[in-house]
Amino acid sequence: MTSPALDRFRQLVDRPETELNLAEAALAIAEEEYPDLAAAPYLGKLDAMALEVAREAPEHEPLTDRIVALNRFLFHKQGFRGNNNDYYDPRNSFLNDVLERRMGIPITLCVIYLELGWRMGLPLEGLSFPGHFLVKCEVPEGAIVLDPFAYGNSVGVDELKRRLTLVYGRAVTEDEVLALLLGCASRKEILARMLRNLKAIYLNQSAFSSALSMVERILMIHPDEPAELRDRGIIYQGLECFRAAQADLQRYLELLPKARDARKVRERLAELSGRVARLN
Repeated sequence: MTSPALDRFRQLVDRPETELNLAEAALAIAEEEYPDLAAAPYLGKLDAMALEVAREAPEHEPLTDRIVALNRFLFHKQGFRGNNNDYYDPRNSFLNDVLERRMGIPITLCVIYLELGWRMGLPLEGLSFPGHFLVKCEVPEGAIVLDPFAYGNSVGVDELKRRLTLVYGRAVTEDEVLALLLGCASRKEILARMLRNLKAIYLNQSAFSSALSMVERILMIHPDEPAELRDRGIIYQGLECFRAAQADLQRYLELLPKARDARKVRERLAELSGRVARLN
């Protein structure tokens, strides 16, 4: 399966991490939904926004003051906010829509926050926190964790523990929180998380072709990722591409022969074998 949008995304993520433009690649995700999308105007918009906020917070000012200025500019002056009312609207995951509507979900708001901060020279990093993407900034006193979905407010250890407890269903220690804060998400990992969000939305809508295009992109970033191969196989089965489904599910079992769902996958393969045999 290929398309101009898919080829464009492949060209971008084939670059080394240090040469990957996160915003450009995020816009390339949206090209599948908007084939005529031009990235340049949106990248220019990010440049202009960064210049405006940088004038309010020059580089010689303390980091914390510049973060406050970025928050004030992005969330109060520009009016960006989280879309709590329609969280699973796919437009919340398309960077062009988020820039136009000034509304998104944690990860797309974080992408905009990171892109503006990087242009300002702020040492920001994406934090792939379970359940809710965040941003981390190293300051002389330590690290600040910021939540662009909550107007860029800082998040303390106690709140992070509370959030993890909700995700894990058990009490979480401070050491577990601190361990998560040590690892930051690469640009390619951020893109993969955006794609997984969209894949889940499309699968929930039974939009299998759209879900497939998201999985294809994830596998460009993480080839032979077992869970994505399994999901692609299931999607192929839903699209009645039985040979392709069979190949992906067989590969999944080769990579994870003792997977928790191995029995169910083998049952799918047995069903697919019969369907493939009838095709011959």
